[in-house]
Amino acid sequence: MIAQVSVDTKSNEITSFAPLLDAVEKVLGTLTGVLFIADALHTQTGHADEVTARHAHLLVQVKGNQPTLFKQLKQLPWAQIPVGDRTRDRGHGRRETRTLKAVTVRTPGGLAFPHAQQAVRITRTRIVAGRTSRETAYLTVSLPAGQALPVDLQTWIRRHWHIENRIHHVRDVTFHEDLHQARTGNGPAVIATLRNTAIGWYRITGATNIARATRQANRRSHDLITAVTSSYPRTQ
Repeated sequence: MIAQVSVDTKSNEITSFAPLLDAVEKVLGTLTGVLFIADALHTQTGHADEVTARHAHLLVQVKGNQPTLFKQLKQLPWAQIPVGDRTRDRGHGRRETRTLKAVTVRTPGGLAFPHAQQAVRITRTRIVAGRTSRETAYLTVSLPAGQALPVDLQTWIRRHWHIENRIHHVRDVTFHEDLHQARTGNGPAVIATLRNTAIGWYRITGATNIARATRQANRRSHDLITAVTSSYPRTQ
């Protein structure tokens, strides 16, 4: 977790985008060449301009909040575009195939989103208990094809979805973040920092099931205290 900012109760995540960029830039020193990946909420023209002004790049999913862009992406001749990358996974009783196609749109004016260089489509096909489901996602990226090959795009997008599953799902389901009653002062930020610290600690110590690791820590809290404090040098 590099940085975080609080979202005002009377606002939403959109207004916190630029402050978060400031926070990340303060940690890294510069945002030049950094690729930011965000969900569809942040497919905002202002965000694209903000990221580009800092010499960084943006990869975002497109949904109904950008109807013109979504329609444009959906109507591209995807059947004529060759498959750029395909991955297959098996586990937890399911088989999943992710097929990615990417194309540089050279129509007058390009894509209906500032600084977008490529249009991307990912089709996810899942087979669970003999039943097949299919989901299609559309994205844009401000990197040209020479700097963002299909295999790169597939990797970056999977990492973003990985974050959603490994962090946000854990915070919502295991730590019940949405049900927490901390609403005023520094309470929400403090609790969020503690959650981030706990999840980060469990991950770097090899835990694959955060719920199980949390139960073990509840029963053997002294092990966690010893592990954390023993890394500090002692003074004589």
